[in-house]
Amino acid sequence: MARVAKKSTTKRRVKRKVATKKAVVKKVTSPAVSKAQASLDSIQSNIKKQASTIAAARKKAVAAKKKAARTKTAASKRTAASASNAVKKATEKAAQLRAKAKVASLSLSKVVALDSVKQAEAAAKEKIAAFSSSLDSKAEADLKKAVAAFEKKKKNSLAKANAKKVKAAAKKAAAKVKSAEKKAKAKIKAAEKKANAKPKKRKAKKKASATKKPARKAPAKKKVAKRARKAKK
Repeated sequence: MARVAKKSTTKRRVKRKVATKKAVVKKVTSPAVSKAQASLDSIQSNIKKQASTIAAARKKAVAAKKKAARTKTAASKRTAASASNAVKKATEKAAQLRAKAKVASLSLSKVVALDSVKQAEAAAKEKIAAFSSSLDSKAEADLKKAVAAFEKKKKNSLAKANAKKVKAAAKKAAAKVKSAEKKAKAKIKAAEKKANAKPKKRKAKKKASATKKPARKAPAKKKVAKRARKAKK
């Protein structure tokens, strides 16, 4: 026998989509729009009332006409004429109201259009102000970042330059210390050498010879010449 496939009793879970509520933007109605709308509503209400008045007048006129036709009296004829005239006046008033409604509707359209322009302008100004404010905030944040980055870069640069200067100064100082140390060692060595040196023996001075050289005698010829010069004088 063929096996009958059993229907699975597990129910599939249907995912319900959560309806996301859209933000409702409330339109602010200006006093001019409210006034124009109220005027049109009043005229339309009067048109409805006038329609009821016309219906009643026509009904009355039909009844009066039938009565005048049946009785054929002057009074019934006057009543029928008066009822017919009332229908005519009511119809004319309704036409006037419809004309007024047309003008009021056009006026409302103009006011709404102008108001929408004003609202768009105000919204644009508000948007520009918000955008300007956001730009100012962004510029301030960017400036702070730039200043911080510059300070960091400058500090690193100064730190490197100072490190080089310190290194050069340390090298110079080390050279001076080494030179001073060398001189000190040389002085110590010379002092030690002098201290450790043996005293030298003094040599006896040679006695001067007692024999002196005889004085030179002037030549005889010179003496004779001197004497001769003296005698002449």
